[in-house]
Amino acid sequence: MKKADIGIYGLGVMGRNLALNFNDHDFGVSAYNPNLPGEEDLAAAFASDEAAGTPIRTFDEVDSFVASLERPRKILLMVKAGRPVDTVIDQLIPLLDKKDILIDGGNTHYSDTNRRLEMLSQRDIRYIGMGVSGGEEGARHGPSLMPGGDAEAWPVVQPFLESIAALSPDGGSCCAWMGPESGGHFVKMVHNGIEYAIMQLIAECYQLMRDGLHMENQAIADTFDSWDSGLLNSYLLEITTRIFNAEEENGNLILDHILDRAGQKGTGRWTALAALELGIPLPLITESVFARSISSFKDLRRQASEAFRSATDEKREAIDTTRLRQALLGGQLVAFAEGFWLLKAANEEFGWNIPFGKVAHTWSGGCIIRSALLQPIATSYRENPGLPHLLLAPAFRKILDTAQEGWRSAARFGVETGIPVPATAAALSHYDSLRTKRLPANLIQAQRDYFGAHQYERLDRPGGTFFHTDWQEKGRE
Repeated sequence: MKKADIGIYGLGVMGRNLALNFNDHDFGVSAYNPNLPGEEDLAAAFASDEAAGTPIRTFDEVDSFVASLERPRKILLMVKAGRPVDTVIDQLIPLLDKKDILIDGGNTHYSDTNRRLEMLSQRDIRYIGMGVSGGEEGARHGPSLMPGGDAEAWPVVQPFLESIAALSPDGGSCCAWMGPESGGHFVKMVHNGIEYAIMQLIAECYQLMRDGLHMENQAIADTFDSWDSGLLNSYLLEITTRIFNAEEENGNLILDHILDRAGQKGTGRWTALAALELGIPLPLITESVFARSISSFKDLRRQASEAFRSATDEKREAIDTTRLRQALLGGQLVAFAEGFWLLKAANEEFGWNIPFGKVAHTWSGGCIIRSALLQPIATSYRENPGLPHLLLAPAFRKILDTAQEGWRSAARFGVETGIPVPATAAALSHYDSLRTKRLPANLIQAQRDYFGAHQYERLDRPGGTFFHTDWQEKGRE
């Protein structure tokens, strides 16, 4: 029997759909899932359901699964990130030959990818850490793929991965090599941080319309639908409109009955932590992580809502939804700018060469943050790969100048009405901090020198020359 082109280890929703996707593109697929006591036999269920009538072969034993693959073997791991990946790798190593390829398609922390890459390279087994975005639908019909790791493995798997990936608006494959080591998983981590930010920005617009402008659900749905065009056209706005049109059998909006406690799996938090470690300010992404965190304290928020006085009921000038749209556009630009700034810092710190233009192109189809904004972002980086900050790209300066009036109105309206807008305000603060020629950090430096003799630089002296003042003596004078 002809050996399979690729193996899928892990038959959860993503693994099953990727197996079907490979099969659709005429690749021979072998599939395996460990059959644990007390758990459903996912391999048998897959064989009798979605894979029924296809050439996909499922296996009960891992050694038979590995033996069914064409050399060099190519195995895509779709298992839960963390220790389970190490367990699977340890299980597979004795069954693999030199030059075989393992691809980790989970949401793995980039430090784990670096560790595994080094360990497997010593055994001459090639390892790829690959970000996969698009959810269940994307896996089945075309995800955004962000592989990185052992460069020798890329030409071998490139035809497979590019074939199953989504297509960008220009018809290209939404799959590109992100560079050495854990570049692929780092890019996916940043993708998820941007995802947190955009979702929070949309949610704040929703609350401003619902609680600030007292708009009905249908009017909010119509507004989101009207925004989903031009540069704001995006997958997240598209599904937001669909959510507002989803009703229960009694005609009630499902959204109105969902508990306001947001979950998170940690990738947004990883993005914020990486930013702190690399010294890159990501106020919007970080505030979006915190917004999810504070939402989890539902009981505490209920107590505080009863204990604290709300905003006064005095008449305020209401804003129109056009200004909210400007705030969302400005905020989304900052979300992408923060993400690419962190990628730039990672390149400099780790000696990577993540291709920013290709990242934007890869995100333009199949993934959760796909947006019309990504096309001018890709163009900006193709024209100037060394762009110090995305907001400085000529394509966005006029947009930001036009958007900031509504952006400021939205933030002000939220503050005055007592409606929290942490992401909207953080994005605006990032923009304002970036465009401020002189910040009050001179006072902070003086304070640090006062209590800790940390020294400071002077405007009237060459950079890198440090001074200390005896502040108590100067104060007496």
